[in-house]
Amino acid sequence: MSTKRRAISSGSKFEKLAGYSRAVVDGEWVFVSGTAGHRADGSISGDPEEQTRQSLRTIAHALEQADASLADIVRLNVYIADRGDVMTVSKVLGETFSDPRPTNTTIICGFPVEDIKVEIEVTALKRRD
Repeated sequence: MSTKRRAISSGSKFEKLAGYSRAVVDGEWVFVSGTAGHRADGSISGDPEEQTRQSLRTIAHALEQADASLADIVRLNVYIADRGDVMTVSKVLGETFSDPRPTNTTIICGFPVEDIKVEIEVTALKRRD
């Protein structure tokens, strides 16, 4: 059985520069690259809560293009620049996801762009009803 793999682009200049896709669909699986809270115009809020919400909007859009949704996410990797923002980011995630909630690994790290406070990477499995 052959599975078709396809890439989804958000149109970000960074995708071509760094040689990646916003998401890759492989069968029922959708893998979404680490997504920072940049708006479509390239700007980014200084607020970690808004960056988290924008990251989730960008991820939701990629998942829609893959015929999936935030409800299909089974794994989150959350990267946060400042441990003081963990509760703020976690609150937004708690409001976004319901049972069955995805797994979550949260890592405190640095980013190549100082304005980035949070980046979220997800794996989704399209639900079969």
